[in-house]
Amino acid sequence: AGLKWQGVLIKANSGSEVHAISDGKIVFADWFRNYGLLIIIEHDNGYLSLYGHNQKILKSTGELVKTREIIAAVGDSGGQNNPALYFEIRKGKKTLNPSRWCKN
Repeated sequence: AGLKWQGVLIKANSGSEVHAISDGKIVFADWFRNYGLLIIIEHDNGYLSLYGHNQKILKSTGELVKTREIIAAVGDSGGQNNPALYFEIRKGKKTLNPSRWCKN
């Protein structure tokens, strides 16, 4: 059935860099229905960050990443009409407000 959207959609130019919000391990890096090319990073203390609708994934499942490391390029995969980044934060099964992790 897939996951239910509970994050934010951030408009961006196609090909813009997508950065990891914090150190972690890539636990998913592939196509996922309704999310397009999706990366999920597992962080300390049970946090997960999700990055969807990418044009290109630059990391593989199992890789370790550092804060601000480039992990993907913004796109419109997964049925989007315009380029944008889907961004979501989870702790366990609970979705958190992602605004504190977003910088303008």
